[in-house]
Amino acid sequence: MLAAGVSITHPERVVFAADGITKGEVAAYYAAVARWLLPEVARRPLSLVRCPDGAGGECFFQKHHGPGFGKAVHAIPLRQKSGVEDYLYIEDEAGLLQLVQMNALELHPWGATIDDPERADRLVFDLDPGEGVPWAEVRDAARLVRRRLRAAGLESFLRLSGGKGLHVVVPLAPAAPWDRASAFCEAFAKALAGDRPERFVANMRKDLRGGRIFLDWLRNTRGATSVTGWSLRAREHATVALPLRWEELAKVDSPAWPSMARALQRAARLRRDPWDGIDTLRQSLPDS
Repeated sequence: MLAAGVSITHPERVVFAADGITKGEVAAYYAAVARWLLPEVARRPLSLVRCPDGAGGECFFQKHHGPGFGKAVHAIPLRQKSGVEDYLYIEDEAGLLQLVQMNALELHPWGATIDDPERADRLVFDLDPGEGVPWAEVRDAARLVRRRLRAAGLESFLRLSGGKGLHVVVPLAPAAPWDRASAFCEAFAKALAGDRPERFVANMRKDLRGGRIFLDWLRNTRGATSVTGWSLRAREHATVALPLRWEELAKVDSPAWPSMARALQRAARLRRDPWDGIDTLRQSLPDS
């Protein structure tokens, strides 16, 4: 099978057993949404969730470049505590489909580009609801996070995580050093949790989350990642991390709403990116 000029081997192999979705259909999905997905991942260090035996088999997280990737999957040397290591990135649809050929299901970019890896240009707040939190409360919490960010002078964008929660994404231009970005996100999350302790927790301990929403700010450190918009999730069913316009949130009645089929329908209907303007918005972190 060829997808965007990339040879996809074993396209008949079932990847999502519960939905009967094959590797070939996964490749066709990523080719169909590439126009909307690539602006979020191109020229950013990437981590992958690879599932050689399908979503129901053993999956693993990979952040380093290595043998087997096609020529459109590039290496970028980045400094780490252990020394300089080759991370991977893509630039185009061919690179995206070569990742699919290597059984990648999920794509998790850095909040920085390969051209400026020491500074964050995207912040992500992941609203992760604990047991017993109704979906309507998660939606209201995301709106509250948006209002608080606006009060700090920051506009934000919205994404269904493809799991239980929502991501509120803040673009920065100019980008901010990682230590400053992380400090802001930690302070913001802890301030909101302190103000609304009945609704939010900023501590990652799972025993504290019952009936509350973990406002995960920990993705905003150098090397941390979060799933990109339009990425499939390596779960029982083929759900998608789907970008939304804020006004669309009221129409989403379940966090499991964005199936692969619905995402394909949405991609075909779209005339404008739901995050239109994110790359031209000029805003920076507040001084305090």
